[in-house]
Amino acid sequence: MGWAILGLLIAAAFGTLRVSGVRGGLLTAALAVMMLGASGYALQGRPSLAGSPAKGSAGQEVRSLTEARHAFFGDFSAEESWLRISEALGSHGNTEDAVNILQNAVRRYPTDAQLWVGLGNALVEHGHGLTPPAEFAYRRAAALLPAGHPAPRFFYDLALLRSGGGEPAFRDLIALMREHPDASWRPMVGMLVMAIALDGEGARSEPKR
Repeated sequence: MGWAILGLLIAAAFGTLRVSGVRGGLLTAALAVMMLGASGYALQGRPSLAGSPAKGSAGQEVRSLTEARHAFFGDFSAEESWLRISEALGSHGNTEDAVNILQNAVRRYPTDAQLWVGLGNALVEHGHGLTPPAEFAYRRAAALLPAGHPAPRFFYDLALLRSGGGEPAFRDLIALMREHPDASWRPMVGMLVMAIALDGEGARSEPKR
């Protein structure tokens, strides 16, 4: 029942956005946020449990990024306090301070890849899309992690998607899934790919310059 309700909610939201005239990259980005929000259920959900009222709050998109980050790096790490503070600031719209926190963190711990990923995410939030500083942060994280680590690549694709680059993000996310067929985070990425596929127009869009 839980999975059915989740599917109906996503389908209803998709229909509402379409009827409202939302198209292209904006629709894709909205669907991506919904799918990332659902990823926690995909990875940790227990449909057999009884339901309980949920408390609404702001910053759902930033919380979804937190869940995605945990899918790749785990829930507990030495960097978590820095990242949590930054993400909390971002969830309240204070994106400049969210960036500043992690800029200070990477200056103090310049070889910490997860902090660089978090900085990239914060810069994307602050810039409302992929920017050269965010690209640099993701590249730096990739250089610090073992070859082939999926996290910088995933978050770069997510930022590219938000910036209107649906088609290249779509292709690379599919490639990422093929390269890691047994990864625990694969259902989350699959849901994001499904969100892009639902909006063919957004998937064909080109990155904003």
